[in-house]
Amino acid sequence: MVTISSNTLLLRNIWYYAMPSTALKSGQMQAKTLLNEPILFGRTHQGQAFAIRDLCPHRAVPLSCGWFNGESVQCCYHGWRFDAGGHCTEIPSLMADQDMDLSRFDVQAYAIKEVQGNLWIYIADRDRAAIRPPRFDVPRVPGFADDAQPQFSYTVTFPCFIDHAVVGLMDPAHSPFVHRAWWWRDGDLNPEIKWFDPSPYGFTMRKHHMANMGRGYWMIGGVPDNEIRFYLPGIRTEETTTAKYRAVNLTVMTPLSDAETEVTFQFYWDIPWGLILKPLLAYMAPNFLGQDRDVVIKQQRGLKHDPVLRLIKDSDTLARWYYQLKNEYQRSQDENREFVSPVKTQQLRWMA
Repeated sequence: MVTISSNTLLLRNIWYYAMPSTALKSGQMQAKTLLNEPILFGRTHQGQAFAIRDLCPHRAVPLSCGWFNGESVQCCYHGWRFDAGGHCTEIPSLMADQDMDLSRFDVQAYAIKEVQGNLWIYIADRDRAAIRPPRFDVPRVPGFADDAQPQFSYTVTFPCFIDHAVVGLMDPAHSPFVHRAWWWRDGDLNPEIKWFDPSPYGFTMRKHHMANMGRGYWMIGGVPDNEIRFYLPGIRTEETTTAKYRAVNLTVMTPLSDAETEVTFQFYWDIPWGLILKPLLAYMAPNFLGQDRDVVIKQQRGLKHDPVLRLIKDSDTLARWYYQLKNEYQRSQDENREFVSPVKTQQLRWMA
């Protein structure tokens, strides 16, 4: 048995999921708080997404309170203007003969990538001297091109620290007790025996034939094969394939603060009649994730007493790996060295 204590380590110098591409229209801006940082996202009239710190360096008014003309953002307090790269381009109160180096007032800009219909943001270290370039690219949904778009997307906020959202959603033993729905599976327990391997910044459950599957998977045509991958900081893909079709669930967890985590649940598929799945998913996803959210809310009541959490073999091994992966990533950053995966190939067994 392993015990863990609560902590609030938020990994930095790593890619985080920001939002679906469709949430950011051309010529619009959107304010979000990620990892306790105020960030302003925008998309220029040319379609280029960007992200800058959502604070004017003059008097700390959020830039999102101002105006965006599709090229630059203007503060509502004194009209200071900033472009998509965070560069200060105008201070209206300056006289024509008052020379000033406007670069002194630039705001922080964040690296952004737009892949498979989603926006990702690189959150660097607060200590500028400790910033490391990305050691790996943003994860891809397997089997789909970079210009693919999710056919379904749903986002919900869990009132908890990211660790509890990640561990709860990857937990292989909670389903019979938390997800009680006629369309998913009954409450009977069955033995699960799966092989796991290390993979970049995470681990993979090897592809296997789904003997004890949720009823919902019949919608893609017969008994499928399944492969699940987890990546830091909180990214999970579940690839389900039959002889003809492929469906991939992407679930991403992004910390908004120490007390809130945003969970986005998406599906990609190549099923010709997939349109009929959308209304079903629109019903099932809020119910399914709502059950996870409800149990996390109950968990918060117990966590107020700062308990030591106990992890057992084998059903909690994924949780142990998560904490080990997270701590190793932080150490590799602190020591400016390559990440060394703590995960070893092994077979796990549990009842679920």
